[in-house]
Amino acid sequence: MIDFTAAIPTFVITLREGVEAALVVGIVLAYLQKAGQAHLNHWVWKGVVGGLIASVLVGLIFAGIFQIVGTVNADYAPVLKPLLEAAFSVAAIAMLSWMLIWMTQQSRLLQAQVEGAIGATLADGSGAGWGVLTLIFFAVLREGFETVLFIAAKFQQGVMPIVGAIAGLGVAVVMGVLLFQLGVKINLRLFFQGMGIFLLLIVAGLVVSSLAHLDLAFTRLATINPSASVCWGNPTIADESCFLGNRLWDTSILLPERRFPGIVLHTLFGYEDQLYLVEAISYVLFLLGIGTMYLNSLTGGRSRPKAQSLDGQQMS
Repeated sequence: MIDFTAAIPTFVITLREGVEAALVVGIVLAYLQKAGQAHLNHWVWKGVVGGLIASVLVGLIFAGIFQIVGTVNADYAPVLKPLLEAAFSVAAIAMLSWMLIWMTQQSRLLQAQVEGAIGATLADGSGAGWGVLTLIFFAVLREGFETVLFIAAKFQQGVMPIVGAIAGLGVAVVMGVLLFQLGVKINLRLFFQGMGIFLLLIVAGLVVSSLAHLDLAFTRLATINPSASVCWGNPTIADESCFLGNRLWDTSILLPERRFPGIVLHTLFGYEDQLYLVEAISYVLFLLGIGTMYLNSLTGGRSRPKAQSLDGQQMS
């Protein structure tokens, strides 16, 4: 039986960011229609296709980096791979946290911002088509790049994260069609809030896994080259790690992270059947820090004009 657990986080991320990209595309198409410039619509679709292709190319580059790391230095490959996974995890944490907070704040003015950019592009005259393409290209690429970073951080989980990303993109396209072609009413504010809270927990789990990757890399380095060790703990002693401190619990028998339902908790929320002190502290601090900032971004600016907001069901 196929296990789709590893596909769920990327499905959530791609769905949320895909819907955001679909909103930009829908706003541009609606504005072009109102401005009598519908003949530029094909530039919008070229931008969408270009952004998707660029995102795939970025993913292939990351996959190639992993392959090169595994062959360039066979002796240190066991160290470099988890180190690289940790680096991608940190980058994904930064990008997704930024998206959660800053983009949530800016989404209230998304329609006004996009229409302003398109208005300036159309005023350019002869370069209007390329201007529309560029706007859409980077909107799609931005969302795709964040997803690719997350997939790279989950590289060891095989193809399932990619399956989840494709499924999320497909559902996002369907939602875009429902919103802008069929006129279906969807409460976008509640959708983004729900996806945001779910994504916050996923990224918090990524904090734990990134620390585990780092600890594994430094532990292997200490084994391969003791003189280069940066550990302050002794991972050969029970309940100790390289730099994560003492082990807080071991639930590997009661609730192993590689078996159901532990694997679901591990994949979605970073559950570890062997959790160490630094991991627990980092998890709590991330939720308190980024979580508080995210919740504040949800409640701020409610007094802004509704016409420029995503708080309603569908933008007009």
